[in-house]
Amino acid sequence: MAAVLDWTPKITRTMRIRTLGHCGCLSLAIWLTAAESGDRAYREEMQKWRDGYTASLKAENGWVALAGLFWLKEGANQVGAAPGNSIMLPPGSAPESAGSFVFHQGSTQLLVNSGAPVLLNGKPVPSPATLKPDSSGETDRITLGRLSMIVIQRGARYGVRLWDSQSPARLNFGGTRWFPVRESYRVTAQFTSYPQPKMIPILNILGDTEPTPSPGFATFELGGKQCRLEPVLEGDQLFFMFKDATSGHETYPAGRFLYTALPVDGKVVLDFNHAHNPPCAFTPYATCPLPPKQNHLSVAIEAGELNSGHAAN
Repeated sequence: MAAVLDWTPKITRTMRIRTLGHCGCLSLAIWLTAAESGDRAYREEMQKWRDGYTASLKAENGWVALAGLFWLKEGANQVGAAPGNSIMLPPGSAPESAGSFVFHQGSTQLLVNSGAPVLLNGKPVPSPATLKPDSSGETDRITLGRLSMIVIQRGARYGVRLWDSQSPARLNFGGTRWFPVRESYRVTAQFTSYPQPKMIPILNILGDTEPTPSPGFATFELGGKQCRLEPVLEGDQLFFMFKDATSGHETYPAGRFLYTALPVDGKVVLDFNHAHNPPCAFTPYATCPLPPKQNHLSVAIEAGELNSGHAAN
């Protein structure tokens, strides 16, 4: 009887160990399933974002639909499809002479020739019409059939940017290419704010330098290296322009862009799976800013958009 009494607890302990082991495996399985589900949801959300990004590039007013950039000279700048116009539109896309952009000391007026089907913000043009450039925050858009135009300001220069919904670049656009999504490239960085936004010089591909406010800098570790990036403010976002050891190899030579939310409690999330090419990777008619020297990293960031090879430059 004693043996029976002694044997029962042994069985109970064994059963308890087996039960705990079973629960542990079950917990691990549940954790792995939840992790896999979370990872899958993250990848699906990232793919959705990338699909939207690619669609925006190919939109009628997207970067790959750009068909020209014409710098305005003082006085009348004739526009039309005939050779010899200051702003020459694609053959067959518009009247040979549609009117003119009259530029004087930073102000641009649009004069439309009689009968030319030109619209301003979707309505007939009151000629002459003074045009608001992109620097105003309320850009006027001119449309002419499949074409659209705006006035842009870059430093002291003003120009007319042209889109063509039927441009060969848009019709033949091959899409974008990306590194595989890896959550290890989604890092939480320490953000150190400046007492007052610091003006840092940002050079663009035209050779113009524009002082731009930076609210601080982000520090983080990646690939075993300490990294620091200094963003500029763009609306209610932080805008990071950076180069890394992949630039000029797997990724676009001039660097890439990354937007994030503003820091919270001294932290900012940098998800390099969102890192994407500047517009200059897709068109010679963009005027992209370049990463400042302090944002040239020695680490290879193998995440985000690859160099798709669409650039004309």
